[in-house]
Amino acid sequence: MYATHFSDQTHRNLLDRIPHCTGREVSDWLNDLAEGPAFLRFDEKVSWLRSEHALSYGHAKALVHEYDLRRARRNLA
Repeated sequence: MYATHFSDQTHRNLLDRIPHCTGREVSDWLNDLAEGPAFLRFDEKVSWLRSEHALSYGHAKALVHEYDLRRARRNLA
């Protein structure tokens, strides 16, 4: 798995700031990832968010990491 280089606290802080910085809720961004192109690699998803939606690297990375965490939890359930 791709290393995030973020602590859990940093990850939470980034997610908490996304609605204020982007004007959209995290759930909206996660839906975009789910409905977007079917990239396999973490960095491809990050690059897509950055180029398609002009997100900062940190926010894009936090969103992709959160998307992957939630998807993994669903698959384990």
